[in-house]
Amino acid sequence: MTKFNEVKEKNLERLELYVPVVARVHGGAHPEFHEVRRLFERIDEKIKEAGSGKPELDDEFKQLREITSNYTVPTGVCESYEAVYRMLAELDKAYHA
Repeated sequence: MTKFNEVKEKNLERLELYVPVVARVHGGAHPEFHEVRRLFERIDEKIKEAGSGKPELDDEFKQLREITSNYTVPTGVCESYEAVYRMLAELDKAYHA
């Protein structure tokens, strides 16, 4: 749980900034990212509701892994897109540790 909290503290604020921008910039060419955004927003909301407790995020991470092919970054996208997938993968891994 402490690992998840560390990763959450490190990545959540940046994800809140990056995800909407990446959705706006790449959503046309990568419509699956709109689903990534929706799932991230749900994860973010559940984390905030849980406070210092551990939120129930198994379904959201399972869906993210399916949509993103285990966080495989598409070719031709910007560094921010890549960073979002990297941070989400790190959060997922820490959650399940």
